[in-house]
Formats: sequence, structure tokens, C-alpha cells
Amino acid sequence: MDRDDAELMFQGVDRQAELVRTGKVTSRALVEAALRRIGRFDPALGAFRVVLAEQALAEADARDAQAEQGRGPLHGVPVAVKDELDVAGQVTTFGGAANHTPVAADSEAVRRLRAAGAVVIGKTTMPEFGQWPFTESDTHGAARNPWDTTRTPGGSSGGSAAAVAAGLVGAALGGDGGGSIRIPAACCGLFGLKPQRGRVSTAPNAHLWYALGTVGPLTRTVRDAALLYDVLAGTTPADRWSAHPVTTGWLRALETPPGRLRIGYSAKSAVPGVRPHPEHVGALLETVRALRELGHDVREVNPRYPDATAPFAAQFCGGVRAEAATVERPDLLERRTRGTLALARLVPESAVERGIRAGERLAERADRMFTSMDLLLTPVLAARPRPVGALDGAGLLTALARSRPMVAYTALWNVTGHPAASVPAGRGTDGLPLAVQLVGRRDDEVSVLRVAAQLEEARPWAALRPPLTDS
Repeated sequence: MDRDDAELMFQGVDRQAELVRTGKVTSRALVEAALRRIGRFDPALGAFRVVLAEQALAEADARDAQAEQGRGPLHGVPVAVKDELDVAGQVTTFGGAANHTPVAADSEAVRRLRAAGAVVIGKTTMPEFGQWPFTESDTHGAARNPWDTTRTPGGSSGGSAAAVAAGLVGAALGGDGGGSIRIPAACCGLFGLKPQRGRVSTAPNAHLWYALGTVGPLTRTVRDAALLYDVLAGTTPADRWSAHPVTTGWLRALETPPGRLRIGYSAKSAVPGVRPHPEHVGALLETVRALRELGHDVREVNPRYPDATAPFAAQFCGGVRAEAATVERPDLLERRTRGTLALARLVPESAVERGIRAGERLAERADRMFTSMDLLLTPVLAARPRPVGALDGAGLLTALARSRPMVAYTALWNVTGHPAASVPAGRGTDGLPLAVQLVGRRDDEVSVLRVAAQLEEARPWAALRPPLTDS
């Protein structure tokens, strides 16, 4: 049974949906397999804050009883949700202890998953309010990397990444306000696309950390990501930002090759003084060779990155303050979070709005980089995934310093809103995954997806499984 469960859960959501659609497996069987694997492996990983076993089984039974003509593209497939997104009947903890009351309704992203037939099997761990690129919480403990449980899975969507990488679910929702989809994807060997700002609804909230945050999935394959974005893309009147519509379906877009693209590459960090690990540079150069073999025009560039520190800091402070204002027991917030809020009190709402406008001006400057190239290729991280415990005893300033090498390549694109993806690029000498980042023009997730799919075909990564959980 263990081997059968592994083979089933490592399939990914597209294949799982096909198995249900063709009658080769039931939704209940999928959920039961996921629950067995969660029960066996999650105690060592800490990926889930709560597992909704009874609810998921009841939901699976309802999916199995549903008429075929009413079934959606994710019919019967179990998925997980990061604990900053509302799931009806559950507490939205934001990774801390300050909330206790279950919410009445699903967030819009979760509603769309259910409307497509997905089964929500649990909520995943995160650092409080998603502030850090390490999934460590005073209340819920630390999530661990399935490739090496002494190491971090990254953050802030590290619980979601660990769950997918370990084959506990085929896909999980995350959020990215400074790299929080791409960083854990890089640490755990997954594909993680931060979409264009306003591509996926944050409702019932008008925003996620103002202009910085986006919602999106972590998946084993590019195709799974496209399938999920077909379901998730779209906003509501409650959303402050809305992206230009994609002219074709996301899965359909993968049917058309990208053609010969101009791709610039650089190991230069957007944060002065931060240097990449040599193995990350090696992964970058290996990807350059692969892209040239695929027929692309790939050239080294020296990007003139704009300084995004001020607009990012203003929106970071404002975003944490806005989320903290919604909790029931602010006295139970973590010490580091109280430090953030003390800093945030010095940043009035007018400064947050100025930060948003400054970010838009930086986006226009960044757009000029893409007049001579279609995509930019960089590392995702400067440092290798560090040992679990990065936040142990750390106050605000120490946590910020330890976060710097993790966000040096990612946070700029949250300020500007450009789509960017973490793409697997092999394994390092430490046994942990390597990754590169593809950044696209504004509203051009399609080019990012198409090139990522080419790389995936050239060097398949989905077959790689963490040794802990490949059983």
C-alpha cells in the first residue's frame, strides 16, 4: 500500500484528475492515500497546521457521487492551502496564535479550487504573517525540507512546498510577497510561478501586503501550474489590483512553442553586497547552455536594478500592520512581529501609498530592461537552504539580516509586479535542489511558462523524489 500511495501521490494534479475522470481511481481513494502519507511523514516535516481528514473524506464522497457533466478540471483531487487563506469552518491563523474563531466562507482562491472539483485536505504552516523566508513559528513549530529534514524548506509558503515535494498532495496554494512561492519552490525542487500582480484574487481581502503580494500554487510540473492557473486566474470587485487578461488558456498556451526568444542572464543580485553561492552560479550557467541548445538567443547582461528597498519596506510594514489589525488577540503576537509593528507605527498609511506609487515607477524602469530581451534569467537564492532554526531567539533585526540572502533575487519583482518563476535546475553537492529564476515582462506569464516547460522536457525534474518520502 505504501508504494502504491507514493506512486499515486507523486503523479501530480493533472494526472490525478485524469485518473478520476477515466474511472481508474476514486476521489476517496486519492484522499485516503494522501491522508496515509500525511500520517506517516508529516510528523517529521511539519508541513500541515491542520489536516481536515473527516471533511476531506466527506467532500471526496460527494465528488464521487457527482454527475459527470458537472465535473470540473480538478474533480476529486486533494490539495492543500496556506494558512493565510480562508477555508470555511477553519481558523485563519496567519501562522500564529492570535486568532481562534473559524471563518464562515472560503477565500475566492479556495472557492475557485472547490468549484473546479478540488478537495481541500488541510492548511499548511507558515511564519507569522508570512514575514520570513523560513517557515518557523513560535506556535506551530518549524516546517522541514523533505530532501534533508535538518534544513529549511524556505518560506513563507514552506509548509505548502514541503507537502508537495514529499508527495503528500499534488499541489498546494501559497502566497508570494517577497519571494514566498519562489523561495520554497527553489529549496524543495518544485515549480513555483509568482504571477503578475492582480492575476489571482486575494478576496475577501482587497490586497495581500498591498501591491507586493500574490496568490499562486506550488506544483511538481509546469503543466500542473498551468492547470491550476486556468482555475485560479481572475479577480473580483473586492480586489484592488487586476491584471490584463491572458489571451489564451494557460494549458492551451503550453501547446505553442515560444519560438526563439532573447534571454538575458545575470548572476548579479538586486541587493548590493549579496553574492550568490557558487553552485547557484553553476546552475545558472548550465541553464544558459540548455537554453542555447533549445535555440534561444541567450546573452549575459548587466541589469541596472532599481533600488526597491524603500517601497518594499513601506508596504511590508503596512501589510503586516493591516493583517495584525484583524486578529482577535494581538497580545499573543510573536515578539518579532511586535518588533515589526513598532517599526510600522513609524510608517503612516500615506507613506505606504507613496511606496506603492514608487513601486510603479520602478516597474516602468524595470520594463526598460525588457526592451532588449524577452526574459531575464537569474538565481532564485543567494544562499543554500540553511539549517532549521534560523529564527530561534532572533529579534526583528537579526531575522531581517538572515533573510537578506534568501530574498535578494526575488523581492524586487514583488515591488514591480512582474511575473517570475523558480525553475528546478538539478541538485547541489549537499543533496538539496538547485533552481533558477525566469522573470518575464509584465502580464507575460505565458512566455515564462513556455520556456520553463521546454527546460522541464530537456531535463525532467518531476521524477526526482526526496529519499525520506519515496516509499
